[in-house]
Amino acid sequence: MSKSLLVISRQAPWSGPSAREALDIVLAGGAFDLPIGLLFMDDGVFQLAPGQDAKAVQQKDLSANLQALGLFGIDDVFACSHSLAERGLTPPASAQPLDSAAVSQLIERYDQVMTL
Repeated sequence: MSKSLLVISRQAPWSGPSAREALDIVLAGGAFDLPIGLLFMDDGVFQLAPGQDAKAVQQKDLSANLQALGLFGIDDVFACSHSLAERGLTPPASAQPLDSAAVSQLIERYDQVMTL
């Protein structure tokens, strides 16, 4: 049986390659039917904000990757509600908001955790 993996994405989409790499890891895991989840925390929640202009900051647009999560069987997508509130973002339909206690429980539920 495959070990489950939770990927925690903490970087804004325009702050470097970490946000893209987190999505790539999750999509690759989904392609191989691994039990995998994705949690957006801290500035990582900015990846969920609508209407981003990746060209303005000369970065790759990650919105297509986010939309593909369901196609790859990635249904466990979460966002830290505290991080969303701190940044003035509303919880998106694409990610289940979790409070701090629920985030801790989520991390405990997975066999392995990777933070990018």
